[in-house]
Order: sequence, then structure tokens, then C-alpha cells
Amino acid sequence: MGPGALSTILTGLPNVQNENLLVGYDSSDDACVYKVSDDTAVIQTVDFFTPIVDDPYLFGQIAAANALSDVYAMGGLPKLAMNLLCVPNCLSLQTIRKILEGGHDKAVEAGCVIAGGHTIQDNEPKYGLCVTGFVHPDRILKNVGAIPGDVLVLTKPIGSGVLATAAKANLCAQEHLEEAWMHMATLNAKAGQAVIAASNVHACTDVTGFGLLGHSYEMASGSGVTIVLEGEKLPIMSGARDLASMGIIPAGAYRNMDYVGSHLRQTETAVQALVDLAADPQTSGGLLVALPLEDAEKLLEALRPFAPWSAVVGRVIEQQDVSIIFE
Repeated sequence: MGPGALSTILTGLPNVQNENLLVGYDSSDDACVYKVSDDTAVIQTVDFFTPIVDDPYLFGQIAAANALSDVYAMGGLPKLAMNLLCVPNCLSLQTIRKILEGGHDKAVEAGCVIAGGHTIQDNEPKYGLCVTGFVHPDRILKNVGAIPGDVLVLTKPIGSGVLATAAKANLCAQEHLEEAWMHMATLNAKAGQAVIAASNVHACTDVTGFGLLGHSYEMASGSGVTIVLEGEKLPIMSGARDLASMGIIPAGAYRNMDYVGSHLRQTETAVQALVDLAADPQTSGGLLVALPLEDAEKLLEALRPFAPWSAVVGRVIEQQDVSIIFE
């Protein structure tokens, strides 16, 4: 299912009108937010997927980090989660336990309690979390609100989809794979706290399956602006650029390009491998933050001790004939 598909499918269906629903599915945001009091709002999100690594413990860690990320992208803190697990008959109890241990340990690292969950039989294993977090109603971060003059900060390098595709054909160096796994298993907790502490954050989202292009398009179209992405400034996982230049691109990247294509203009200087990497679907990717340049420089300084690859990857301008310009 492509970017924005859920909100498109549900458009026109009647829903309970409630003024306490601060963010719903209609905005293509990272999670829904419901106000429960003047100083507390609940963030609710869910995410699960098939294994992208062979190690079951690592798979559990990455899947959990990915699900928890939506709460950080909304400016909140995850506090409660439920496991979602699909298992085939051939999967051993030891393997299932390792998946759940990976998710549990990552949740503990986040200060989040896994209080149960639901398991069904399926032909292919799938794992993830339904996560509940909390945020002050006045401090919610949304994927819209970027204004001309802002720049875009990205807190993790991209390229995990390309590396995972190359790994299936034994074309990826082991050290590059291990670096990608590290990034995917890293919580966005510290980056989220740095963003919360930053001044004048106008929009924020996390970069996941729709790629940098897809998530940038959602931010631009929802904000009524155009985003200019600067290819040579993109932080990229080791080995991914060379692989992309060889044409090793996952199918999801082409779907993302199909979705964004009519809203995208590439300049004559744009490098195709970098455009492909911007479309690359990410798993547990970084935060994409829109804020003024002077505040972005302070944010990068705060990110440097634990995310030195963070970078300004683009800028926001007045709305043009397209939503994304790739240089």
C-alpha cells in the first residue's frame, strides 16, 4: 500500500466527531493524537513488518525501534506497548522468543512497558508494536507546518533499503550491513529529545517506508510549500551510493517514485543515484525536521555527540509548480 493510501481509502467514510481528536488519519501524519486533559494528550501508533534480517533478536529490535519512532516524531514519549506477532508453524519457540526478547529489550531502553499483545498463525513471520505515548497538547509535532526560510535536518543516514536488497544477492559488504543494522536498531529517543528542546520547530516526521522523497512530499504538500532537497548533502550509509549507482534499487523505491513523480522536478545537476536513494524505503529511519537555519545549527550541535551524521539536507521555499525540487 503506497504513501497516503489509508487516508485516501477512508476519505468520505463517516467518523465520530470529537474535538479531542487533535491528529487523525486525514493528515497522513505519523500517529493519531487524542487530548485527555489540558496538559496530556495520548499518541497512538502501530507498525509491524516481515523480517529484514536473519537474526531474530535483531529483527525484534529493529521492528520495535521502528514502531516506537512514530511517538518521537510527534514530540512525545512512548510509555506502553502491545506486541503484534504473526508466526508460521515452522518457526521454533526459541526463534519466537528471540524476536520478542529483541522487541522487549528495545522497549525497556525506551522506558516503555510491553504489557501483552496478540499472536496469530501466518505463512510468513511478522512482528511489531502498537504503541501508546504521551505529549502535552500544546507541544505536538506534526508533519505539516514548514514555512519558507526553513531548512531540513535529517538525523539518520539513508540507504537501508538498497543495502538490504544488495544483501539478498550477496553484493553487500558485511561491515556495511552491520552499520545499517546499527542505524535501524537505534532508537530516535535522543534525537527526539534534541528536537523537543530545539527552538522554532515547525514540522517533524520520521523517514520510513515512503523514503525521504515521499515523506518530504507529504510535508511540502501539507504545508503548502515547496521543498528543495540537495542531493550531495544527504547522509548516506556506507556502500549504499555505489550500489545505487549500479542499479541495485528495491521495488519500494520505484513505488515511491511513482507516487511522487508528478510532484517532483529534478534539476540538470541532480545525480540519479542520489535521487534513487532519496526514494529508497527506510526501516526505522531518522527524523526529518523543518526549522529556521539558526535553530538548525543549534540542533545539529546538540545531535553531534550521538548522531554526527545528522545534516541539513534541504530548504523550504514558497510553493512552486511542484512540491519537491531535487538538486
